[in-house]
Amino acid sequence: MPVEFLSDEEAAAYGRYVGAPTRAELEKMFFLDDADRKLIGRRRGDQHRLGFALQLTTARFVGRFLPDPLEVPAEVIDYLADQLGVADVSQIEQYTERRQTQFDHQDEIKRAYGLREFSAVEAEFTTWVDAQAWNTGDGKKSIFVDG
Repeated sequence: MPVEFLSDEEAAAYGRYVGAPTRAELEKMFFLDDADRKLIGRRRGDQHRLGFALQLTTARFVGRFLPDPLEVPAEVIDYLADQLGVADVSQIEQYTERRQTQFDHQDEIKRAYGLREFSAVEAEFTTWVDAQAWNTGDGKKSIFVDG
């Protein structure tokens, strides 16, 4: 999907962390509800529970899984660790020791939350954005940022 309406800075910042989330963003996007906790609770070991939670909430916040799931602000890890009762956050370093684990977790998160690859829904998304722009009078940039 063309994104000419974004500045170079906005396009570069999309799909990744740009600094630490605000307290309000942490409370909204990184709060673990009962459904999240049920999925996370299936993991063995603090490093796997924390890593799974990190991938789940990162996908929720930035809209994708990161190539390195540990490339997140420390504030995010601390916020999740507090919710999960993980006292030693340094255990998160063990999460990426077996690379396949992060991919297995991504697949489970996709299934559980109905997430799909963008390439599979690009045409549908483009149609939706065009309809929103037509019906609301908002520009594509406004819809992209708020959507």
